[in-house]
Amino acid sequence: MRAYLATSIGVVCTAALVLPLAPAAGAAAPPPSDPLSRASAPAASSRAPDSPAGGTQSLALGNLGGPRVAGSADLQGLTRRDVRPFSLVGVVWDDAETELHGTVQVRTRATGGTAWSEWQDVETHNLEHAADPGTAERASGPVRGATAPLWVGDSDGVEVRVRAERAAALPEGLHLELVDPGEDPAAEAWAEVPADPAADRAVEAASAAAAAVSGDAADGVRSVSLAAAEGTVIPALSQDETRALYAENLALRAKPYIGPRPRIITRKGWGADERLREKKFVYTKKVKAAFVHHSATGNNYTCKQAPSVLRSIYRYHVVSSGWRDFGYNFAVDKCGNIYEGRAGGVSKPVLGAHTRGFNTNSMGIAVLGTFGSSTPPAAAVTAVARLTAWKLGLFGANPRGTTTLTSGGGNLYKKGRKVRLNVISGHRDGFATSCPGARLYKKLGATRTASAKYQGRS
Repeated sequence: MRAYLATSIGVVCTAALVLPLAPAAGAAAPPPSDPLSRASAPAASSRAPDSPAGGTQSLALGNLGGPRVAGSADLQGLTRRDVRPFSLVGVVWDDAETELHGTVQVRTRATGGTAWSEWQDVETHNLEHAADPGTAERASGPVRGATAPLWVGDSDGVEVRVRAERAAALPEGLHLELVDPGEDPAAEAWAEVPADPAADRAVEAASAAAAAVSGDAADGVRSVSLAAAEGTVIPALSQDETRALYAENLALRAKPYIGPRPRIITRKGWGADERLREKKFVYTKKVKAAFVHHSATGNNYTCKQAPSVLRSIYRYHVVSSGWRDFGYNFAVDKCGNIYEGRAGGVSKPVLGAHTRGFNTNSMGIAVLGTFGSSTPPAAAVTAVARLTAWKLGLFGANPRGTTTLTSGGGNLYKKGRKVRLNVISGHRDGFATSCPGARLYKKLGATRTASAKYQGRS
């Protein structure tokens, strides 16, 4: 879209709260041509002010199906309407514990055009991507139920319909969320930065010192203050350079199996607006497993657009859904670029909100796209193997092995149950869901083998 690079800021310890959402304001009347304007037209509001860093329009859904009768399905939505430019859509509702049993479909009009897209399905993706039940992140703020977000590209017209399954009721408070990702990072965000092991060691030492500070232990983990990364790219290191950098942490193991650190584009590199997220970081004890996801945002994006996709998902997670930050610890695009996700340090065991019930002592990696019937690009699968070889290696985990995690509560395993899982698992292994899509899930066996080889295991 436009050229922009978000400024990285330092952070200070605060109460572990999910950011409250901005109050609805600036109601906008629907266009006169919209039939809904002659009935009970929903008000349009902004959940957060529009700025070069992006914005979110929130539109209450209206009744499209007339009075409900026995055996019929609820139908809510919006007829075609003109809106401010946006690139990602999703539907949210009031109660995060209520499931949407039904279908959500949207169609859009490209900005400046006249033709409308075909109807596109939005994955309802109920409950499985979220903080664990009973944690401070889940309980301390206005968390909403939400569909998966769908990337539609630069658009200024939208239509949506939400149909309940027979005998089911739609959740209360349905709103359509239209996300503008804001301006793109500057070109230098994609420039490779030469490796500087001495500088890296200084950063790691500062991070380790910060992580040693005790903080809020409401979830049985530490919350600390850590300065945001100043650079746009964390450069790749060879395996020898990686081992030298992390020598102190790896020294306790007789043979440190760790993959070379891959190149990682930082939050500053993809233009994250650090004002949106909760400022305090929460850490678990270690990273014992990696859960692989797909973002379910569709495959109609270019790698140049990936930062915009990430900024949109970030805004949808925090502003629309009420999460403390981007849910996944890392993201990977179709070209194999790796991105820092949730803030707190790429080498740290940052608590995410990616696999309900198993966020503790794990990390979440989202491959941007939808892979139920589409095959994930080889570059993306390779990037997942390289990333897991490095990050799991920092904590002594064998990508081909298994580990035990304690469930925080979900639809497969009750809270407190100890579960044996592959060190590299798919989201569906911890929660009953289609994520990460059948085609990506089938790649995980080869990913485990490749990741182990990158670590130097025979």
